[in-house]
Amino acid sequence: MEPGKNKIEEQDFVKCAERLIRREHLERGDWRILLEGRTQSRQQWLAGQASALRDRIYGKRIFIRGLIEFTNYCRNDCFYCGIRRSNSQTSRYRLGKEEILSCCEAGYRLGFRTFVLQGGEDPYYTDDRLKEIVRSIRQQYPDCAITLSVGEKDRESYAAYRKAGADRYLLRHETANAAHYAMLHPKEQKLADRIQCLYTLKELGYQTGAGFMVGSPGQTTETLIDDLQFLEELQPEMVGIGPFLPHHGTPFREEKQGSGELTLYLLSLVRLLLPRVLLPATTALGTIDEKGREKGILAGANVVMPNLSPADVRGKYLLYDHKICTGKEAAEGLEALRNSMNALGYEIAADRGDIAPEC
Repeated sequence: MEPGKNKIEEQDFVKCAERLIRREHLERGDWRILLEGRTQSRQQWLAGQASALRDRIYGKRIFIRGLIEFTNYCRNDCFYCGIRRSNSQTSRYRLGKEEILSCCEAGYRLGFRTFVLQGGEDPYYTDDRLKEIVRSIRQQYPDCAITLSVGEKDRESYAAYRKAGADRYLLRHETANAAHYAMLHPKEQKLADRIQCLYTLKELGYQTGAGFMVGSPGQTTETLIDDLQFLEELQPEMVGIGPFLPHHGTPFREEKQGSGELTLYLLSLVRLLLPRVLLPATTALGTIDEKGREKGILAGANVVMPNLSPADVRGKYLLYDHKICTGKEAAEGLEALRNSMNALGYEIAADRGDIAPEC
């Protein structure tokens, strides 16, 4: 989906864009015009609109989340993921409760007030183990937000984590098109199950995060429209969007990586669609482009997630090849990150960074 590939008249594009800016519901044809009518100048204009909207709601503040990748074991076999269970080349690891708490302690000293516990769907971490970890973090850091990203669970499990002290939950839907979902996952994994989990999380009071890959094999304009319409329906508090990047240990090893420019454009569209959303400039975006994180902020993102994981395991949580985990991507590089945000006219916010209330 290259910019300007399909000739969309300027007046048609502007009409659809202005409807989006006014928060009007867009039909599929409207989204098609916005997606297929992308040009460099139109992308820059929409990025400016998205950034201005974000600034009106959140000011010049960028929120940081301390990412703790605590296990790279996973029971699933997603075709795009480097920690899929069939990848026998992966060096597996798990962090114990004390190691996780040590990451939190280091992050707290650095100024982090949100911890994101991310891992594969690892059966070792039973509900009791996860509850104990969450409860311990909540007791030691009562002023911090706790985010979990551990995949699909039943309602009782989600409720138990919530009761233990978890505030937020990230569960990217990857694609809202069932046929496309089937191209990316083994047959035992169903889009309907993923969608049900997201609605359950919302019902339980989590700040809920969805999201999708850009440029995954089989993705089309129509599947992207499905994603955008699903986000409008779900109204998540967070949306994670990053380019698809292949991993050598997966069936998609030879597939073309996703477009950084299209990812940035979609960040702007999502900001305009969901003005209050917490929107990360992802590690994948920074991997594909050394200035990707900064470009993501300029496109409307307002969250960055430096890595708090122990240095000796960061290279093992490899969802895709060449993942960056040092420099501004690492907690130790927080000063460099702060400087890069300052250079853009933004500041790192030293608080939990909750979603803005409805105006």
